[in-house]
Amino acid sequence: MIQRLHYPLEVMLVCVRWYAAYPLSLRHIEEMMAERGVVVDHATVQRWAIKILPVLTAVFRPQKRPVGLSWRMDETYIKVAGQWKYLYRAFDRTDIQLRQSKYLNNIVVQDHRAIKRIVRPMVGFESFRCVSILIAGIETMRMIKKGQLDRPKPQASTAASQTYWLAF
Repeated sequence: MIQRLHYPLEVMLVCVRWYAAYPLSLRHIEEMMAERGVVVDHATVQRWAIKILPVLTAVFRPQKRPVGLSWRMDETYIKVAGQWKYLYRAFDRTDIQLRQSKYLNNIVVQDHRAIKRIVRPMVGFESFRCVSILIAGIETMRMIKKGQLDRPKPQASTAASQTYWLAF
């Protein structure tokens, strides 16, 4: 599982969840934690994200609601080591609602917007390995937020409490 060294696991999870769930940079998280009395370097938060997000993703997969037989493929791009790379994502088909604007009907393009919004403050990536780990973690946080965790949950269960439940 996850080895804790200097910081409690709860602190590590808060930082990693904020980084993967919200459009925050590592320096934003460093500043927010300092306001709460926890001194942590932004590089440390990045190392935590690279170590913890794959564990959360692996624990989440068996707990995820089953997907349908039909799914869609999304292609977008992301900057890695100063070069644009294509990123392909598969996701379960959702019910289609026709709307007046032709742009609102393209659910594939609309879906990757949330990923781009969270990735934008991250200011680029050094390796494709880091990108794949972070994107998988971001997708996991989004699925938890959308209620795709298949377990009996109390009515007051939040995305944060579900994330902590997965970690423990």
